[in-house]
Amino acid sequence: MELIADATIPFDRERVYRAYRDDLAKLTEFLPNIRRIEVLEREEKGSIVEILNVWHGGGDIPGAARVVLSESMLSWKDYALWNADEFSCKWRIETNSFTEAVRCEGKNYFVETPEGTRLEIRGEIEIDASKISGVPKLLRGKVSKTVTEFLCKKITPNLIEVSSGLTRFLQRQDRAEAS
Repeated sequence: MELIADATIPFDRERVYRAYRDDLAKLTEFLPNIRRIEVLEREEKGSIVEILNVWHGGGDIPGAARVVLSESMLSWKDYALWNADEFSCKWRIETNSFTEAVRCEGKNYFVETPEGTRLEIRGEIEIDASKISGVPKLLRGKVSKTVTEFLCKKITPNLIEVSSGLTRFLQRQDRAEAS
């Protein structure tokens, strides 16, 4: 299923691109669903930067529910290949739970506009219930479709929320520089 999310960020493309790539871990205070983002690896090769981030979600989950949900169920790896020449980021998400059953990948484009920068997020998510033990054979297709649709509806607003968080982060930077 396609993941599509667009957001306009009222700052120039270079600044938005660099902040999204380099300051992502600093955005968590603006992201209610995310508790923290860890940068595990970063390798620069000219205009290409490869980054492995681990996202820790569950910021909006009550503490009592966290007793039942393990940390690994609320976190995921984000493999990102940033290309400064194209102002793009190719990404792949790896879940800690049901890793073999979940495929989520795509590409972000940072497009210069008169209003600032349009972030175009294009991706795909697919759940293969045949790779989840315990799902009856007769229900696999229905489970795959239902879970994929549910996750797509949950993920899309979160993608937009990162853009909103980035806008607030850059606005705060501007205020700090002005004072």
